[in-house]
Amino acid sequence: MAAKKPKTDRVAAFRVIAVFAVPFLTAVSKLDIRGQENVPRTGAFVLSPNHYSNIDPLIMAWALWRSGRAPRFLAKASLWKIPVVRFALEKSGQIPVERAGATRGSAPLAAATRLTEEDAAVIVYPEGTLTRDPDLWPMRGKTGAARLALEQGVPLIPAAHWGTQKLLPRYSKRLRGFPRKRIDVVFGPPVDLDDLRGRPLDSTTLNEATTRIMAAITALVEQLRGETAPVERWNPSAHGQSEFGRMGDGRTA
Repeated sequence: MAAKKPKTDRVAAFRVIAVFAVPFLTAVSKLDIRGQENVPRTGAFVLSPNHYSNIDPLIMAWALWRSGRAPRFLAKASLWKIPVVRFALEKSGQIPVERAGATRGSAPLAAATRLTEEDAAVIVYPEGTLTRDPDLWPMRGKTGAARLALEQGVPLIPAAHWGTQKLLPRYSKRLRGFPRKRIDVVFGPPVDLDDLRGRPLDSTTLNEATTRIMAAITALVEQLRGETAPVERWNPSAHGQSEFGRMGDGRTA
């Protein structure tokens, strides 16, 4: 008897988006993807990659799509107020999250519920913004990805990429699509959070989970770069830097 083919969530809306996005991405970049066997074929999970270019989400979404899963993101709820954008977000299963106001505290729980109800693959950047590290290594992480994975007991898959800075340098608005840029992507095995599941989601638990997540991501980046990351992860506040927003450092690659 033939094995049952694993079900994927390549929904129709993503096929429409892919018709426009994939030719563009193929024209400006060439992906070398490793570790696709670590991407769950079915069921909900959180995917957490490194982040150092504004084009990263598009590249990681493409890599996940090519691995058989439709990518979702936690998107600002305010985007749902724009009719055309709202239609596209709803059809492609994106998850609205309030980032300010009275409902902000319930956002992680609501997102976790949507994640499991829809068996979705959700991309969450644990750094929260482009890394402040001057050499583009992963910086200190925030606890959102850990909370999301632990609340509903779903796997957290670390991922890394290297090469997007050649296509779109950090904070740059000028795409460098010629010649095509090679971008290496690797998906790692699930981060071991088993001993933390079922524990109160206090700062101790979330910080420990986040430390493990960032260590796994950094190890994958080291693998792609063939270099060793700094022993101490970059902490923006220790260097007098803001946690969010644009930060120029004069680098273009």
